[in-house]
Order: sequence, then C-alpha cells, then structure tokens
Amino acid sequence: MSFGDEHGHGGDPGRTTDDNFGGMGQTRTRLPDGGGGDGYGGPARRPQRSSRSLVAVVGVVVLLIAAIAFANRGGGDTDTSSAGGGDDRAAGSEPTAASGVKPVTGKSGGIPSGFAKDEQGAESAAANYATALGSDGMFNPERRRAIVQAVAHADSATELQSGFDADYSPKFLANIGLEPDGTAPSGSTFVNRTLPAGTKVEKFTSDTADVNVWCMGLFGLTGDSSTKPVTNGWFTVNVKLKWDGSDWKVVETSQKTGPTPVTGDNPVSGSDEIADAVNEFGGFTYAR
Repeated sequence: MSFGDEHGHGGDPGRTTDDNFGGMGQTRTRLPDGGGGDGYGGPARRPQRSSRSLVAVVGVVVLLIAAIAFANRGGGDTDTSSAGGGDDRAAGSEPTAASGVKPVTGKSGGIPSGFAKDEQGAESAAANYATALGSDGMFNPERRRAIVQAVAHADSATELQSGFDADYSPKFLANIGLEPDGTAPSGSTFVNRTLPAGTKVEKFTSDTADVNVWCMGLFGLTGDSSTKPVTNGWFTVNVKLKWDGSDWKVVETSQKTGPTPVTGDNPVSGSDEIADAVNEFGGFTYAR
C-alpha cells in the first residue's frame, strides 16, 4: 500500500521545501566549487583563478581525464552491440532523451494536476505523485493528509491514508530522530526527496494505468552530530492509477530496490553544504 523500505520504513525518500510538497518553488543553479571533503567535515574549496587561458587548459584536461575514466570503466570490453544482434534497443524500450508535451499548469494542494487521459499523461502523473508521496511532507500529519487527499482516487483514499498514517507513526519518527510533527531537531535539517529518473507504462487501458517510476532518493539528517547523515539510494516506485473523470489518481503504490548505478567519484560534501542545497534548490513538475 505504501512505498519506501529504503530506510527501514514504509515511507519514501523524497523532498519538500514549501508548505505543500516537493519543493515546487523556484529552482536556482549554483556551479560547484570543485571542493573536496570527507563525510560531514567542512569541504576544502579550490582557490578561484582569473586566467581564461588556464581555465581553458584545465577544462580540456578534465574532459580528457573524464573520457579516460569512462573508457576504463568498461572493463576492457568495447563491444556495445546487443547480445541478440540487430536493433540496439530492446523492443518497447523508451528513449533516454526527454520527450513529449510541456508539464501541466494546474495544481491541487500544491501538486500538479490535470494530466492528459493517455499514456504520457499517466506517466507524468505517476512521476509527480511519486515525488509528492516521497517528500518530507509525508512526515507531518497535516501535510500528509493534504498530499494523500490531493493524489488519491476516491475509491482508495481512506485505505491509502490509513496505511500511510501507520507507516509514519510517532515511534518511527522518534527512531529516525524527528520530532512528533516530523521536523528535525534544532541545528539539523531533515532531507527526504524523491527524484524521478524515468517512467515506464506496464499496463494501460482507457481508465487505468500501471506505471513504474525509476527514482533516486535522498534521506537523512544534516548536522555534525547527526548519526543518520544524508545518503542516497535508487529504487522503483510502482503507481497504479485510475481515471476519476477528469484526472489520473492513485489507487495503490509499492516500491522495490534498484536499478542502482555504480557510485561516482564525486567527493562527499559537508553537512552545511547539503543543508544549504536542500533549502536553496526547489523541486520540479515532471512530464515526458
């Protein structure tokens, strides 16, 4: 009924930065300083250089290093053809590039709504609903009820609400270091975000849809004294949808681990940098 066993509970990794869900605020982009750092210690920052020629040389070197590293990860096997020969893409697989129409403009309780009654609309709905149900708003009783009521189909709203309320019990919140209202203790920032990487329609009819949403999640508490530092994980959320006459709504959700990529070589950021990023970078409305 509920999804999210990545952190030993029935909830879901996700995020919010506003009063509704998922950080639907303005997103800002900040270029990395290229600093190093370990764990939650303060990251060392590289001094700024003003020489344009030096920047160009460094850029070329970085690109070459990245290309060599990428090639070496192939384990020496450079054959990229499919095992069965012929078409490089499996039948029915989705393109890796973004495609489709612009995201919807409507919102219900701060959550995108008004999706098209087709497969693309179902995929967009599933991605946005996975993000909402995987946000830190689910840890607060009032915000959780608002989220569930906004995304749930009338036929399943009561059952979904009951299941999520049981998942986010006061005992569970205490176990992960949160206050009864789902807020972080003083001096810490609670991080719980779900970031869809792609969607796949498993089944589709004129009134029902079964969609898998491949996601990356962030979960944990920032702060030098935190015993649950922010970590990331990969998982797939299955969202079963039903058309309610005007929009796709959730009737059931579940989750499984993976697919999980190889961990990259990025240096770990400090606790303060993670907290700043969570507070400064908003979320998105998703569509194909």
